[in-house]
Amino acid sequence: MSTVNQAFTVKEQAMKAQKASKLLAILSTEEKNAALNTIADRLEQEYAIILTANEVDLDAGRKQNFDDAFMDRLALTKERIFEFAQGLRDVANLEDPTGIVQSDWELENGIQVEQVTVPLGVIGMIYEARPNVTVDATGLALKSGNAVVLKGGSSAIASNKAIVDIMRTALEDTRIPVEAVQFIDSTDREATKQLFTMKQHIDVLIPRGGESLINTVVENATVPVLETGVGNCHLYIDKEANVDQAINIFINAKTDRPAVCNAVETLIVHKEWLDANQDTLVKAMLEHGIHAHADEYAHSLIPGADEATEEDWANEYLSRDVAVKTVEDVLEAIEHIEIYGTKHSEAIITENDKTANTFLKLIDAAALYHNASTRFTDGGAMGFGAEIGISTQKLHARGPMGLPALTTIKYIMKGTGQTR
Repeated sequence: MSTVNQAFTVKEQAMKAQKASKLLAILSTEEKNAALNTIADRLEQEYAIILTANEVDLDAGRKQNFDDAFMDRLALTKERIFEFAQGLRDVANLEDPTGIVQSDWELENGIQVEQVTVPLGVIGMIYEARPNVTVDATGLALKSGNAVVLKGGSSAIASNKAIVDIMRTALEDTRIPVEAVQFIDSTDREATKQLFTMKQHIDVLIPRGGESLINTVVENATVPVLETGVGNCHLYIDKEANVDQAINIFINAKTDRPAVCNAVETLIVHKEWLDANQDTLVKAMLEHGIHAHADEYAHSLIPGADEATEEDWANEYLSRDVAVKTVEDVLEAIEHIEIYGTKHSEAIITENDKTANTFLKLIDAAALYHNASTRFTDGGAMGFGAEIGISTQKLHARGPMGLPALTTIKYIMKGTGQTR
């Protein structure tokens, strides 16, 4: 397909979504919820079709020698399909974020003012390997009254197409217009670039994926961007950390799902704690297949560790590799995080509340933890039903973005003939 034809097709899809968003915005909460439940039922009924398509993507991935972390994000199972179907039902059960009067007052001239939440309009979603994003983004968009234009990565093209076909077919039996869900099924990068400039028809772009994708969207889009971030997350074990708690949290944060953005990539350890608990830490790392890239001090204490390089401190491994940094105090830990962190999720393990409060106040990140795993930076885990991404910026939305992040406000002014 030529670039000209591709541009026309993308524009046409964006225009269809925009038109559908006007119809979607006036639907009742009950009508939107019924549609989400219908989609969820259909996804479960047709799961075998999705798995067949997913195997096409996995086979292509194996031929291209994609790494284990990438293949894990790409892979679907019956259980995973049923999980994101349930996620749609969870979203349906959440409060509708639109039509809420956040504040109201009367002007001196008698005009009544209401500040009301409304949908953004049309959301352009640009993402990489994870087919579950196709469902999560669609569910959150539709519940919040937004149409969505989906552009997934080429590696998941068969899976995404199958999922979208099932969702659009399901919408034929609901009040939500089918055109409210658009999927750009081209693998041509020009199709993605076209989305960057559809400001007339798309209200916001949300990129979700690796650093390269996110930077490309942020640097080139003329459409407003809700920026999500990569997760170079840190866990700091303070000298006053409970040993069992510190080990359990570290193992969970590193190995529960190493390929996700809220997994810990750097372990920062107080030297006194490491000296006292070296054997326990090393045993846990060996048992769970964790490979260390350690600074000079930790390297001498952790058998088999590689010497850490500057690159390791900034690396989002998405595997069972971890960088290990030793420090003298919490301020040194904070300094390291401020240099190399991505403002995603950071954690401290300590029994000293004063030390914890220093960490929590001085670290600039979307989510901070005291004596808990970073794996909870997740829309589902935090009660949002699902998430459309995790924002590491500060304007409009920050952290896991659920339904409220997909709305804006308008002012409704009611008068009795007032003029100015």
